[in-house]
Amino acid sequence: MHVEQVWLRDVRSYASATLELDPGCTLVLGRNGQGKTNLVEALAFLGTLSSFRNVPSEAMVRTGAEHAVIRARVRHADGRELLVEVEVPRRGRVRAQVNRQRVHRTRDLLGVVRVSVFSPDDLELVKGGPAVRRGFLDDALVARRPALDLVVSDVDRILRQRASLLRQMAGRLTPETELTLDVWDHKLAEAGDRLGRARADLVAALQPLVDEAYRTLAGGGRVSLAYDPTWLAGGLGPALSSARSDDLRRQSTGVGPHRDDLEITLDTQPARTHASQGEQRGIALALRLGAHRLVAEAIGEQPVLVLDDVFSELDARRSEALVGALPPTQVLLTTAGLLPPGLHVDRRVRIEQSTIVPDDRS
Repeated sequence: MHVEQVWLRDVRSYASATLELDPGCTLVLGRNGQGKTNLVEALAFLGTLSSFRNVPSEAMVRTGAEHAVIRARVRHADGRELLVEVEVPRRGRVRAQVNRQRVHRTRDLLGVVRVSVFSPDDLELVKGGPAVRRGFLDDALVARRPALDLVVSDVDRILRQRASLLRQMAGRLTPETELTLDVWDHKLAEAGDRLGRARADLVAALQPLVDEAYRTLAGGGRVSLAYDPTWLAGGLGPALSSARSDDLRRQSTGVGPHRDDLEITLDTQPARTHASQGEQRGIALALRLGAHRLVAEAIGEQPVLVLDDVFSELDARRSEALVGALPPTQVLLTTAGLLPPGLHVDRRVRIEQSTIVPDDRS
């Protein structure tokens, strides 16, 4: 698939903007602080109705405006042409349309626009806490199989309900509250087991792709991924029963998919603590490349690839290796500086104070 055109109104620093995109590589040039990331963030927002900067949706609205509007014309590999429109209010729910028809649930929009994002913040996939890696897994799960969005959201909803009940109980278990807790435990066990198995299957499929991508980028080394929580083999139901007394005392759920981690090792050593920053950045890129490839194989077409100022964080060797490893897909690349050799650019635009202007070399 590829995005042919993007329109913005009152999005971040943009009052209004229109961007024509090439099916190949579109290069977005500009000094720091001119609005390059805001532009690609808006495009990526269409795919999931969330920001890859991990901020609330209302942050997309330009200061002084009541709502932001993002529109895009998308062409899929099977020839379908779709107009996607999203309105982000400063207060209230995000609204979306496809071909002028209202989309009532986020999951109905999944798959209309698929975008893989590489950004400097991806280093947190290796250096950050478990929540960052869980989010990466769940995003990849949903991109690969949109129906799993319901499972992810069910687990989140049930956990909130169970936590609320535990706080209300304040450590005291009565016959009535025990019955209610049993109900929520059953629901959590059912949804949690599905999510855990889906994550485990995803990691097994990702493992060889990430290892291959890392060796391409770094020229050597072996990356291993593991997702094997203690509760998965026996099921979440028995684990919740065993942890119930602790949960009552702490008034929180101590076991389940919300507590798990993706273990990443480089040459048998934990990457988070033993890998250099250059190695960690290479692993993060390999994770993104592996997930992109896995999604493309599952859906039968390549998602759009956004590279947000990635090359500024890489040395020359890794930059050249990344250029060689890029999949055959539409690419939107932002940069404030030089590009590595070997990168073919089909269209250039320049951003100046959140205004899109043609580049003289286009």
